[in-house]
Amino acid sequence: MTGRLAGLGRLLRLAWRRDRIIVPASMLGLVLLSVGSAQATLALFPDAASAQAGLADIVRNPAVVAMYGPISAADADALAVFKTIMMGAVLTAILGLVIVRRHTRTEEEEGRLELVGAGAVGRWAPLAAALVVAVTAVVLASLLSTLGLAALGMDPTGSVAFGVSWATAGLAQVGVTALAVQLASTTRGAGGLAFGFLGVTYLMRAAADSVDGGVVHALGWLSPLGWAGRVEPYGQDRLWILGLGLVVLVAGVAAGFAVLDRRDLGAGVLPTRLGPARGGSLLSSPLGLVSRLATGTVVGWLVGLVTGGVVLGSLLSAVGDLANNAEMKRFLEALGGSAGTLEDIYLASETKFVAVAVAAAGIALVLRLGAAERSGIGESVLATPTSRTRWYAAHVAVAVAATTLFMLVIGLTVGVVGPLASASAPALGAVLGAFLATLPAIWLLVGAAALLVGARPRFAPFAWALLLVGFVLGELGPTMDLPGWLVDVSPFAHLSQLPGGDFAALAAAVMTLVAAALTAAGGMAYGRRDVA
Repeated sequence: MTGRLAGLGRLLRLAWRRDRIIVPASMLGLVLLSVGSAQATLALFPDAASAQAGLADIVRNPAVVAMYGPISAADADALAVFKTIMMGAVLTAILGLVIVRRHTRTEEEEGRLELVGAGAVGRWAPLAAALVVAVTAVVLASLLSTLGLAALGMDPTGSVAFGVSWATAGLAQVGVTALAVQLASTTRGAGGLAFGFLGVTYLMRAAADSVDGGVVHALGWLSPLGWAGRVEPYGQDRLWILGLGLVVLVAGVAAGFAVLDRRDLGAGVLPTRLGPARGGSLLSSPLGLVSRLATGTVVGWLVGLVTGGVVLGSLLSAVGDLANNAEMKRFLEALGGSAGTLEDIYLASETKFVAVAVAAAGIALVLRLGAAERSGIGESVLATPTSRTRWYAAHVAVAVAATTLFMLVIGLTVGVVGPLASASAPALGAVLGAFLATLPAIWLLVGAAALLVGARPRFAPFAWALLLVGFVLGELGPTMDLPGWLVDVSPFAHLSQLPGGDFAALAAAVMTLVAAALTAAGGMAYGRRDVA
């Protein structure tokens, strides 16, 4: 056993050294999400009566229940964390997934694990180090959120239950990912298995929460995300459900180590599908190759955005019922401005959240330039007559085109579903314009990521920190009473208040020009530096 874990301490120090910015920043973002949202809600609805009066219509809406799960109780504390229980559980699960995959299959695919394994490092040590880092990040994010909610004066037991709900989902996903990275032979394949599991469990949970009783409702007990909702913080406070997450963690880790002992380095259990002997004409250009490699990611995002668009459009039927609710209207105005009808304000607030998610997709696509260098694909491409400028531009073009497509699709979806759900919903053209108007802010963050990966690939992960800061300041800042000058640092703070307001043409033009300048600077830097 000692031989298999030889070098674990050194690998742990290396992992923490590499993740010293991203992991703490991610945990901080999760804590700010839970505490900031609860603080803003409690400021508007300080007691159970006001909370029930202000939010009862929303939390009973079938689309809301499917998206966030059922409310655990009718008091102010439970309503304050209603949205963040499921949202945070999903994000915590993704945090654990990314850490495990990053320090195992990605290292193996890029050849660094083979180099490390040539030293005094045991066979189990890399996976064990990844698991320790992932579990620590999940537990700390859950614990700090618990402490933050308790510091707001919320019920201590309910606050512990809130942390348990996040930890349950996160630990279970860590166990599943530990097995997924052994089954698949590529980083992309491992991500497909792990994210696929997360998506299926979310859909199972949504279906189970949408009905009362019966076989379908029982499906929630088969989903780690269903377990997170059934902890019911500030309600039943079922702390014992954490044990279910621990069981999946232990089972997944045990299975992962068992498979690890039986496979070759660089291989997986599931066979890799062979492609054709010769590539088609699409692969004859850098843009075609980058587009083909991004197809799976783009399709997955499109499916998720269409689903989310249906939910957002359906919620417009409940928003109209809040027209006489002054407190809820004031809360929405803090997020989406005060221009237009209540439906306009609601969509203005939601488009910003969608823009943050789509910006994350764009950043991930641009950062594939660095991943291609590390895996050797970039070196192979650049060994041909392909110039660095074309290779760099292909990655940026795919990211820009994909983010534009994403906002177009979700805008069309909401624009079609909204009027079907509510007669007072904005028209299709207005909704589509509202979503497309967020593109300059998205492109600015994509340009920043392009500059980082083009100039200094080692600093490329800081693009995620920029997104986190932009999200916290732009989305949560108005509800947390942060200074105006600090909120204005975020590009999301300068988005137009559409569909009810006017298009902020100057701000959009400035952000687009800045995005172009950052992209150009990254391209020039990429042409001068050595390939990783």
